[in-house]
Amino acid sequence: MKKGTVTFLIASIFIIGMAVLTLCIFWLPSQAIRAAENFPEFAYLKYPTLIGIYATVIPFYFALYQAFKLLSYIDQSNAFSTLAVEALRRIKWSAFVIIGIYILGMIVLMTQSALHPGIALIGIIIAFAALLVSLLAATLQELLKHAFNIKAENDLTV
Repeated sequence: MKKGTVTFLIASIFIIGMAVLTLCIFWLPSQAIRAAENFPEFAYLKYPTLIGIYATVIPFYFALYQAFKLLSYIDQSNAFSTLAVEALRRIKWSAFVIIGIYILGMIVLMTQSALHPGIALIGIIIAFAALLVSLLAATLQELLKHAFNIKAENDLTV
């Protein structure tokens, strides 16, 4: 892979990370306050919802860090290694954790009769996107594992 492509992808990871951090610090709290003011009957859900959203940020940043490590392995021509396979496995499980948190959050909101269709749609879209990431990571993990085994066999025969 060309050096410029890897550099672009690493820069994209940093931009995505900074955008999510900015949203979490500035936008989410103000939206929670505004929602509590507009819908006082659901004001008691302000902090649990914020905690749930912030809980998904932890596996998200962990997955971003693993993607950064994976790109570093690719940049060092070490893509076909157990380290790369392990990074993909961690990305896959981070995506599963995000799916679990969003499904649990939607169930809690549904039991409180606070699951607005727009919120449900956003939650389903995020869970579906995380599912796609986990499936992609699982597929790439199996491909890299297979390629690593072939490389190990070729190294032994030479």
